[in-house]
Amino acid sequence: MTGQTKAARLRELIAKGAIALPGVPNAAMARQVERVGFDAVYVSGAGMANATAGVPDIGLLTLTEVAQLAGYIARAVKFPAIVDADTGFGSLENAARTIRELEATGLAGCHIEDQEFPKRCGHLSGKSLVDVEEMTERIKAAVAARRDPDFMIIARTDARAVEDFDQTVDRAQRYMEAGADAIFPEAMQSAEEFREFASEIDLPLLANMTEFGKSPLLSFTDLAEFGYRMVIFPQSAFRVSMKASEEFLRALKKSGTQKEWLDEMQTREELYKLLDYDPTAEKWLGLSY
Repeated sequence: MTGQTKAARLRELIAKGAIALPGVPNAAMARQVERVGFDAVYVSGAGMANATAGVPDIGLLTLTEVAQLAGYIARAVKFPAIVDADTGFGSLENAARTIRELEATGLAGCHIEDQEFPKRCGHLSGKSLVDVEEMTERIKAAVAARRDPDFMIIARTDARAVEDFDQTVDRAQRYMEAGADAIFPEAMQSAEEFREFASEIDLPLLANMTEFGKSPLLSFTDLAEFGYRMVIFPQSAFRVSMKASEEFLRALKKSGTQKEWLDEMQTREELYKLLDYDPTAEKWLGLSY
């Protein structure tokens, strides 16, 4: 990867086949994703809002906050990271600035959606959409703003929950014509819809395998066979960690000791290894790449 940007690496990966992108809310978890052998990571908008600010995913984080939090992640790992950029944080000018700010952090790409602000989680009811023309202008502004032509701009459409499947396809085709590099159809409702959508859109596609939502939990292999090039698991690791920490805290409250949980913990040595930190060395070389 010498001399190759992370954005170029992402494009190279999806040109060769499908990739799985576990979602993370922070840089430490992104390092775990990299260490176990995945090729890229997804920075979850819900994860950042939930884990960092303790708020729901309704557009409460600003561009400045998202760029800072996602930037920590992008700089902590060697492989590509893409981020949820909500609706682009405002006007067309805001969407353009969003691309500039996210690009500057070292991210490989982002997705921008066609919801109205304030947005809602893609798998909740009650969403509303901007009209197609406004979203196409949003995409054009984003594409025109990027300095690195490899930075991936993914157009997400939430139309399936608001309109119908055919209108979702129509919107995606318009977004493709506007210059989007990839399409993210949110909240498809069956395996057949995932398959049919892939047959209609001639661009790299992103599938969202979030739990407890409107989409069936299909396997990475199945989605790759349908033609999807990116499969995200945005909140899976976060949900597992939150469940485990709640169980631990209840046990600690009851017993007053953590001794019974030591085998379930990441050790100090394991943490230092994850962070490329040697406490006996004169200096930390973790920022040397």
